Amino acid sequence: MTREKTRHSDSVKSIRTNLRDLVVHNDDFNTFDYVIQTLIEVCNHEPEQAEQCTLIIHHTGKCSVKSGDYSTLKPMYREILNRGITATIE
Repeated sequence: MTREKTRHSDSVKSIRTNLRDLVVHNDDFNTFDYVIQTLIEVCNHEPEQAEQCTLIIHHTGKCSVKSGDYSTLKPMYREILNRGITATIE
């Protein structure tokens, strides 16, 4: 492997390891419409994407709704929590 190829490979690994997922968890009190609206407003989802994520959350217990670096996800995470929806950054 050439030196340049090694550097490129290392930088790609670094980028991948800095990515996190914003995960929304299922609960028994928020409505589908409320979670869908939140994903549209906070995560800039299209309505269809928000609806699909909400169905996944309901059926599997959680869904990764956004990927990115921590500093990008943190404000979205805080806003989702402020709206009473359970979320984590993983």
